[in-house]
This record gives sequence, structure tokens and C-alpha cells, in this order.
Amino acid sequence: MSDLPPHDPHESFDEHFDDIVEAETERDPDLALIEAGSRTLRTQGGRQQADVPGRPEDPEVDKALREVEAELATRWGETKLEPSVARIAALMDVLGEPQRSYPSIHITGTNGKTSTARMIEALLGAFDLRTGRYTSPHVQSITERISVDGAPVSAERFIETYQDIKPYIELVDSQQEYRLSFFEVLTGMAYAAFADAPVDVAVVEVGMGGSWDATNVIDGDVAVVTPIDLDHTDRLGTTTAEIAAEKAGIIKPDATVILAQQPVDAAQVLLKKAVEVDATVAREGLEFGVVARQVAVGGQLLTLRGLGGEYDQVYLPLHGPYQAHNAAVALAAVETFFGVGSQHPGPLDTDTVRKAFAAVSSPGRLEVVRRSPTVVLDAAHNPAGARATAEAVGEAFDFSRLIGVVGASGDKNVRGVLEAFEPIFAEVVVTQNSSHRAMDADELAAIAVEVFGEDRVQVEPRLPDALEAAITLAEEEGEFAGGGVLVTGSVITVGEARLLLGRG
Repeated sequence: MSDLPPHDPHESFDEHFDDIVEAETERDPDLALIEAGSRTLRTQGGRQQADVPGRPEDPEVDKALREVEAELATRWGETKLEPSVARIAALMDVLGEPQRSYPSIHITGTNGKTSTARMIEALLGAFDLRTGRYTSPHVQSITERISVDGAPVSAERFIETYQDIKPYIELVDSQQEYRLSFFEVLTGMAYAAFADAPVDVAVVEVGMGGSWDATNVIDGDVAVVTPIDLDHTDRLGTTTAEIAAEKAGIIKPDATVILAQQPVDAAQVLLKKAVEVDATVAREGLEFGVVARQVAVGGQLLTLRGLGGEYDQVYLPLHGPYQAHNAAVALAAVETFFGVGSQHPGPLDTDTVRKAFAAVSSPGRLEVVRRSPTVVLDAAHNPAGARATAEAVGEAFDFSRLIGVVGASGDKNVRGVLEAFEPIFAEVVVTQNSSHRAMDADELAAIAVEVFGEDRVQVEPRLPDALEAAITLAEEEGEFAGGGVLVTGSVITVGEARLLLGRG
């Protein structure tokens, strides 16, 4: 049974909410399996979110897209930054400020941004709003980053958008000390595409930080801060408080801030910023939160406390406690956008909320891509994300023997990631993806041996060989013994594995 306190419908929420907050803060409930009901709930979903697109089938379109990708690749990559919004602001100016033609929900944080953005998008779409979503990085195709109406823009539309604004990009390049970066150009493309659609609301995920992130030329009516932890410490700061100070830059005057549960020092910084700009704050665990959750077939069944009331029997087809908390944050953000709690006292339509959540997908986040043995992909790339994934794997899957395939970027805390996975991996196959940022497989193996011991580490520099080796190790348990494979360490590793395993 769950550790959460029982919920009496005749008892006021406030009478036992303190107990719920205490239980949820621990985020370690003893969960029961829901054997019935979830299959039915899953068939009642709303508009399904599109899967990750592959390469265009038309050779001419594919050629044109590759030419755009090649041009973008000549610019500063996403890891080379000059902390300023001057260049993107100049581009917006010459484009006529497209980002001001629609309201927006702006999302920052360390982990959970993309999943939360996809949930917000699904909820808004279920209420008949035309959405634009901008997220990063992409899993397989660059076109995933810009979505309209819940689906990535077509390759043709992506190419057209780039060609439309290319003269303005070149104009700004000629006037600035540094050319627009890869991420800045994509951000400009997204804002232009949303204005052209046009969308009713944009859901925008920051690339890194907040204050000087290229996305921060919007004035988000709602600012969302997912959990903050240590990542990009060379650029954002070495403590969660310092990182929070950068991320607080998306909080604009008179906006409403939706705060996921945060480390105390990060919360203090964020709340101080909200006071300085006269922003309203809603905090997970106080104004909203997860009341109860139970493991269900293919996901979990939730009761969420929103700003306007309680939503029960919410089926979410994603695994892990952290996804339940992402759902609570997403719901509060959408309630805020619609004025629930300020202009409207009551909750959103519960059936619509249920249908929206039942249709959510998040590729590369505990995504099952093969059975016999089961192969799961997860883009965890920092210690906090890895710990959350390890907890979710133990809860959602009954593996008797789990083999890890890890390919990481050289600028990450790889030791912390490996230490988080050590308790759940019987063996680990270390590899590297095709990115220039990838850590060398032998270098990664040296760290893995220190964490796992030599007998539990195998080195396969080529990802296809690593997948084959891991699947072979998992199959040693026998067809029905419950062996599995988890591919993780980097979004790029997960995307390349997804292609190799026939998805996209």
C-alpha cells in the first residue's frame, strides 16, 4: 500500500495537506500495482503527441535539409556561449518582434524541462488552443525542436522558415561582434514560425540558464522553474543558489512563477527575485502538488492538487515519481495561464485534463523501444537525472538483470552519473556517440572500472557494437527471465540508439 495518507472525500484538503507535503517531499512511496483500469484510461486519451520524425523521404527535401543543417553547423555550437541577448534581440528587432505576437509560458530548471513542456503543450491543445513548442536538444531530428499543434514542423516548413529569415540573420551577423550562434538562429526561427502559424500560445524551454539565454527575449506570462541541481557548473555556478540566480532571469515583472520543489538555497533566490519584480508565486507542496500516485500498466495513476482544486484518476503514460511532479507543475502552469486561482475560482474541466495527460509522450525518457529483452532509452546526463531514472526503473520495471549502455559527453559529471546507476546495473557497456563532445570510450571505461569494478565493465567504442553486446548479456538470463538493457548518458546517445533500434 502507499505511504501517502488516506484521502477522505468528506475531509477538507487543508486538514491533511501537511501530511501529504511531508510524504511527497520524501518522494519515496511504497507503491502498489494497479492491475485494472489503466488500460481503459489509456484508450481515452486526447490528441496524441507526434513521435520523433526521421529523415525526409523525398531525396530533394532531405538534401535541402542537410544543406540547412550544414550551414547551421558553421556557427557556434550550443556549448560555446557569449552571455548576452544582444544578438538575438537585434534579430527580433529586424524581424518585427515576432515573439511579442502571442503569449508565452517560459520554462527553466535543470531536469524535466522537455517533459514538462510536452505536458503543458498537451493540456493547452486539449483546451483547443493552437500551440507552439520550442525545446532542446533534439533526440533525432533538428525539426523536433520547433513544434506547432503538438507536432514537429515538417522538414519543408523548417527549410522555408530558415530561408525566410536568412537575409536578416546575415544582416545581424554583419553588425555584431560575433555571429549569431546555432541556438540563437534556431530560436529566431521558432519565434518566427510561431508568429507565422499563428499560434495562440508558445511553450518555450530555455537552452541554458535563463538571464542571458537566447529564449529570454520573450516576456513569459507564466515562468516555470523545474527542479534545480548542479549541471553546467562551469557556466552557471557551482552551487544551486548560484545556478538559481541565473535561471531566475526568466521571471518578469507581474508574471506568475510556478516553482517545482527546490533545494532551500535555490528556493530562497527564486522567491527573492519574484518579490523584486512583483511576480506571483505558486509552490509545489504548498499551493499545488501530487496528492497520490500509484503505478499503473504503462505509466501511473495520479491525483493532483491544482490551484483550483483536485483532479483524480489522471493517467500518465510515463514512468517515475519525477514525471508525476512534472505533471503537477505543468497543470499549475496551465491553470495559471487560464486564470485559475486568480480570475476563476474553480478547476479546469477534469475530463479534458485526463484526456490530455493520457496522450502525453516524451521520447527518450524511459522509452521502451524493444522487447525480449526489453530495451529502455533514457536521456539522463547528470547525477540528479540519473538518480531519478534509477529510482523510476526500479519502480516501473521488474528486471532480474539490467545491463547499462552508457555514452556520455566529456563536459558532464560522468562519475556522478555512473555512481547513480551502479546499484541497478549488473554490468555496464561503455561506448561513445558520434558527437565531437563525446567522451572517449576508454576514458569513460577507466572511470567506470573505478565505480563498478573491472569484472562489470565492457568497452565497445562503436554504439552498434555496444547495443549488441548489452542485448547479448541481457539474453543470458533466458527469454523469460527478465533481463533488460538501459541506454543512457546523453541525449545524443539515446537518439542514435533509437535510430539503430528502428525508431524514427
